[in-house]
Amino acid sequence: MQRRKFSREFKLEAVRMVRERGVTIAQASRDLDVHANVLRKWVRELAADPGHAFPGHGQMKPEQMEIDRLRRELAKLKAERDILKKGRRLLREGLDMKFQFIAKHRGIWPVAWMCGALGVSRSGFHAWLIRPPSQRARDDEVIGAKVRASHVGSYRTYGARRVWHDLLADGVSCGLHRIERLMRAQGLRARPRRRGLPKDHGERSVIAGNVLDRQFTADRPNQKWVADFTYIWTAEGWLYVAAVIDLFSRRVVGWSMSATMTAQLVTDALIMAIWRRGKPDALLHHSDQGSQYTSEQFQRLMADNGVTCSMSRSGNVWDNAAMESFFSSLKTERIGKKIYRTRAQAKADVFDYIECFYNPTRRHSTLGYLSPIDFEREAGVA
Repeated sequence: MQRRKFSREFKLEAVRMVRERGVTIAQASRDLDVHANVLRKWVRELAADPGHAFPGHGQMKPEQMEIDRLRRELAKLKAERDILKKGRRLLREGLDMKFQFIAKHRGIWPVAWMCGALGVSRSGFHAWLIRPPSQRARDDEVIGAKVRASHVGSYRTYGARRVWHDLLADGVSCGLHRIERLMRAQGLRARPRRRGLPKDHGERSVIAGNVLDRQFTADRPNQKWVADFTYIWTAEGWLYVAAVIDLFSRRVVGWSMSATMTAQLVTDALIMAIWRRGKPDALLHHSDQGSQYTSEQFQRLMADNGVTCSMSRSGNVWDNAAMESFFSSLKTERIGKKIYRTRAQAKADVFDYIECFYNPTRRHSTLGYLSPIDFEREAGVA
């Protein structure tokens, strides 16, 4: 049933019938077809505030109007707070970014409030809505798609500089700052690498000295190799990964994986490197002083192939920083946030990282942002 509405004049005349003409509330209720309690309420309202009683539709008493104004003002202040909290990064951006924010959130907050909070005009926003995208905006859309493809293709590990070199290699002409802006707009970020400063309190090896002496550059392939191994946790237990890197191109030339941390693990990695690169000539092999590298089995393999042994000081990771950098990249870019159910699953992932991404694709800052294989190819030794 629809609720009945009465004008101010009707209410005033009804109250006058009761108060001035002596008609009882019960009789007036029957004559006017208005409930008696409603008539009593009208009588009380007029007696309490003769000047402002029955304000009518769309009108309020002064105190009610003030309360309503304060409520609207409070709602606007809360909305402006939320707008600035959500769009605080836009205050330094251009008009396009601000207008995009307003268009995206106009179903949540009034356009006028958002325009006021972000310091733009409503007319400018509405003109922007019907304006066709500029050539730069269209270019940003095309380049932005390529930026995302490069970032995703690197397993979300590339930062702006590596993505930029990817696009330059594809023939896209743009600057680094533009790549940074497009990555920021899409929320694309490289995985941060955890860094520490280990203490330098190493001791010399009794097997071999530190011949490498932190000279992590090489003039030709198969001149300096560095080696080490790390471990990966799986639901079946630890998986140990050994690797050998050629410092000329930072290419992983040998690797081995095993459930046990034995001399055979590092021996297999060196055998793979020799098999891939050919019998070395005047090669320096650098590792730590682990028992696997000081074992008779491993030392005999190096001696049989004419490899010079170099070892880091005990407890000093900086002496093999290039190898530590590779394992840090492996863990940060691939295995850091993964849980492997089996060793076989972890092996497959490490193999994919080394042979399908790191060696042929991953851009290396020390190689002028070329991948190890591309660097060797340009040097004419691949």
